[in-house]
Amino acid sequence: MSYRLGLIGAGNMAEAIVQGALRSGLLPVDISAADPSAERRDLFRDQFAVTVSPDNRFVADRSDVLILAVKPQCVDAVLADLRPHLRPDHLLVSIAAGVPLHKIGDSILISPGPRLIRAMPNTPLLVGHGLVALCGGPTATDADLELVHDLFAAGATVIELPEEKFDAVTAVSGSGPAYFFFFVEALTAAGIEVGLSPEEAALLAATTFIGAAQLLAAERLDPAELRRRVTSPGGTTAAALDSFTKNNYAGIVAQAVQAAADRSRDLGQ
Repeated sequence: MSYRLGLIGAGNMAEAIVQGALRSGLLPVDISAADPSAERRDLFRDQFAVTVSPDNRFVADRSDVLILAVKPQCVDAVLADLRPHLRPDHLLVSIAAGVPLHKIGDSILISPGPRLIRAMPNTPLLVGHGLVALCGGPTATDADLELVHDLFAAGATVIELPEEKFDAVTAVSGSGPAYFFFFVEALTAAGIEVGLSPEEAALLAATTFIGAAQLLAAERLDPAELRRRVTSPGGTTAAALDSFTKNNYAGIVAQAVQAAADRSRDLGQ
């Protein structure tokens, strides 16, 4: 299917989407991007040969599929500005965290409006290992979902879920990479405390996690089983895991995920 792709916002996620399209070869016939940052516009123009503009309306006018890649707090203002330039034949894909489809529809205030799809990607999309959840609005077609699936699939595993699960998706997958990075930071700091240099601790922590993630992907086993294989009774790993349990590590993680889900709901109000 030939279509013209427009990016409203040229941040990291928009960059990852373009990189994925380039990797897959499933390129739209034309790509344009709008962003207030001259630096981001220059990057998209110079690195990807994308037509760029500071004007969202310019991009809307020359696109068939629009990716709304702005911060949740900016959605209402951006859509108000775009409203006269949105067409019934537009497919509008929002990746704004926490913003439900009905709120996007309310902000557009035109009928018939564009067909809507909501997507929740995470930052590993930048390196071709992302996760993207999709759900379609009431007028989105199977062909629309297939097009958006293919657009993301070059850089991510893509799943379709009902919208009521998107706050949970945001809390687990959307925010999840930050939890991982936080743990790497904490393990690095702990390594320094037990005698490693900062450089040694950083290398050991990061490389260990990268290897463990690759092992999880390769073995396709339950992570609990992989954990048991590393844990000898009475050994060093068992001592560390006992400390986690005594300090309610699982509970801390659950509370953090709940806080993220609650915040996602708040953003959608």
